[in-house]
Amino acid sequence: MENLEFSDRTVYDAPLTRCPLCSSTELVEHHLIKRYDPPFRTERCLSCGFIFMNPPLMDSTRAALYGEGYYTGHAEYAYYDERKAERHSQYVWEKRVEKIRSFVKAGNVLDIGCAFGGFLKTLSRYYTPFGIDISPYAGTGAQAAFGKNNIHIGTLEDHPFRHNFFSVITMIEVLEHIPEPARAVSECYDLLTEGGLLVIQTANMNGLQARILSKRYRYFLPGHFSYFNKYNIAMLLEKTGFSKIKFFHPVEFGLLPKLLKSRYNFTSILDYRKWLRITLYHLLSKIRYRAFSLTSSMVVYAIK
Repeated sequence: MENLEFSDRTVYDAPLTRCPLCSSTELVEHHLIKRYDPPFRTERCLSCGFIFMNPPLMDSTRAALYGEGYYTGHAEYAYYDERKAERHSQYVWEKRVEKIRSFVKAGNVLDIGCAFGGFLKTLSRYYTPFGIDISPYAGTGAQAAFGKNNIHIGTLEDHPFRHNFFSVITMIEVLEHIPEPARAVSECYDLLTEGGLLVIQTANMNGLQARILSKRYRYFLPGHFSYFNKYNIAMLLEKTGFSKIKFFHPVEFGLLPKLLKSRYNFTSILDYRKWLRITLYHLLSKIRYRAFSLTSSMVVYAIK
């Protein structure tokens, strides 16, 4: 494979020789993603199909990705400021909480990757809210809303929360940001009470969407270290000890909330044409068989 183009600073850790998910040494070259600085390389495990960034970024480089520019759109690798979309995001958050409550009615909830705490506000109507976020910029905002004792600025590796404390843990588009997903899922398991619920939203790399787009697939991002498919994420959850696992395609909250949320950045009536694309994607996601699906979005609910 073509060599990585190193910048003028050291940003990568040593290359991994074993799969972070199953520890197999049967690794093959996958993609070289050059559209970002720094570029990065992915490899695939022949044993379990897990795809991961290799070599991974150093912890300091990883943490630097989530500064103010990540949320304000002023960085090459950026998300969006949920505070500007909070009113429209409520449609999704409320339906997601409704689904979560059909599994677990109340208790302590931990939102990993809580950002400014928008989703936690909705969860807090029924649960006692706690959060973790790697970004001091976003985490400070969440602390202002919920208190420093409830919001940890850091990671699952250095959090202050005790085990068997949470009835629900949510990881919405977060697990792909974690270089050691097996360790993270194991820690979530320990943090949950018996009968507790873990909610994960991530991409299914076995979906036809990801396969066709290949290295052009939008999920290949500098902050994404881990890329799952339905088979290996179920394997991970079962191996960790979760007893019941349920998949939703593309999401568990339905189409209408997604359409209503999309209006937050509409500027004219013509923008409603986007609803055709969103609806088509949602309907295509229903076409699947076992591990195969046409699209690459999935949500997983796992019960301890």
